[in-house]
Amino acid sequence: MRRALVVLGFVALAVVVVVGLRSAPRDSGELKSAAPSADEVERAFAGSPPPLAQLHEQKDRIVAGGEEALTKTIRDLRGYPVVVNLWASWCSPCRSEFPIFQTTAVDFGRRVAFLGVLIQDKRPSAERVLNEFPLTYPSIDDPDKDIFNELRAAGVPSTAFYDRKGKLAFLHQGVYRAEGDLHQDIQQYLGVS
Repeated sequence: MRRALVVLGFVALAVVVVVGLRSAPRDSGELKSAAPSADEVERAFAGSPPPLAQLHEQKDRIVAGGEEALTKTIRDLRGYPVVVNLWASWCSPCRSEFPIFQTTAVDFGRRVAFLGVLIQDKRPSAERVLNEFPLTYPSIDDPDKDIFNELRAAGVPSTAFYDRKGKLAFLHQGVYRAEGDLHQDIQQYLGVS
């Protein structure tokens, strides 16, 4: 039985890697980091509602707690739509879409909550990625893939969209290659323009 579980674990990991590689941009220069400056972020977030301002204060942090922490955070954000990006430092497609999430989180930051979920990763590696691609929101650590499994994600990156009531509205599987695509999903599934 134990051997079967180990084999099943390796198969699941292989699926995650294959989906991630299939989602990767063909050219590493396809997406470039164009992170908003600290001044741009400060201006964009000025006057944010308190629940969103609290998220902004946790920028780049990795928060422990897994599925329980995500559930509580989404519950605390009721009234605001939430975009949750599942990522890992070992996932090159995840890193390639970070510039899109950097700018989109600033574009929508006073109307939409953004969260990351760090999937089965080592904290030092994840912190190095966050130093390279700073985010304006925290990431919840999911070391046992509980959130990943609950969402039935096929791999990373994946992005979950929760409506204002905290209900899952849509799960995007794979990488975002353009800001416009992420903006369109926010508009379509969360009703925010």
